[in-house]
Amino acid sequence: MQTKAMVTRNQGEFSMEQVTLHEPKAEEVLVRITAVGMCHTDLSVKDGFIPCPLPIVLGHEGAGVVERVGSSVQGIEPGDHVVLSYSSCGRCDACLQGKPAGCVHFAMLNFGGIMPDGTKRIEQSGQEISTFFGQSSFSEYTVIHYRNVIKVPKDVPLEILAPLGCGISAGSGAVLNKLQPEPGSSLAVFGCGAVGLSALMAAKVKGCTTIIAIDINNDRLELAKELGATHTINSKDVDNVVQKVTEISNGGVKYAVETSGVPQVLRQAVDSIKPLGTTAVVGAPPFGTNVELDHFGLISEKTIAGVTMGSSVPQLFIPELIELYKQGLFPYDKLITIYAFDEINQAAEDSKKGNTIKPVLRVSGLN
Repeated sequence: MQTKAMVTRNQGEFSMEQVTLHEPKAEEVLVRITAVGMCHTDLSVKDGFIPCPLPIVLGHEGAGVVERVGSSVQGIEPGDHVVLSYSSCGRCDACLQGKPAGCVHFAMLNFGGIMPDGTKRIEQSGQEISTFFGQSSFSEYTVIHYRNVIKVPKDVPLEILAPLGCGISAGSGAVLNKLQPEPGSSLAVFGCGAVGLSALMAAKVKGCTTIIAIDINNDRLELAKELGATHTINSKDVDNVVQKVTEISNGGVKYAVETSGVPQVLRQAVDSIKPLGTTAVVGAPPFGTNVELDHFGLISEKTIAGVTMGSSVPQLFIPELIELYKQGLFPYDKLITIYAFDEINQAAEDSKKGNTIKPVLRVSGLN
């Protein structure tokens, strides 16, 4: 079928173009995209920081309505509202242990430009176009493997649900799934973008009583207070962030979440935790980035934990987040700004400048 998609060919702007989308195979689903979130990972690929085979259709926070399903797909039907998430193989040790975020084939399936069967689904004038995260949801329609599809309730707008596919789950999952802080514990969030603020809201859900938000944007720090931060630090205004965190938390926080992907900030996060503390590393720097840490300081039983996609099983975790949202405990909709699909380049610019926390592109209506 023919569809319109935003094609990335270089480090320039997104280009809306007509492409050919192949029909879904036996284990695949055709989804009409109604909304898609924009993540910094999309921009990192477009800007060349994360290598992917070009040309490519990016987008990995898609939400929409099922149009058709392959002959082997069960539990998903035309008309279902769905959120789309990351690809995993379903066969490696991690997947079989119920930990698909640790899939041994994660890099290839999500950044390698191919579907799980090793082929591609998008082409233009005979040239194959790469798929991103198995979904390429910067498009009016997409074909996706059923393992990427999460059925969601119809009483929440899809433009609100779309960001759950990556950014919102990544931050909240770092706290709810990986760190699992005890009620009354202390936690610092380094970076108050969509991922960091989602982690902060999750810390409040878990009953943390000292929640410190660190950023360089005062507007985001004010929003952090509204969402549950007990203390805020503008790192441009203090000489020693680690010392300030240590003072607030009476010796260091038990948990830290690093979302910026900046090596120096990761060092601050690790140095801010007390003995027996844990730092969750969520921020994605360019490939090959190195970080320098205090080796001696680590032997005081500190833990550094890498986190991919919130360490979640999306089919279980995303419905949990939706229920928290519906109960008013996880108001992540306050992070969202809606753009029209053809405003994608403006959304990208606003995101880079920090004017928008979580852009969501409205692709089509439900009718």
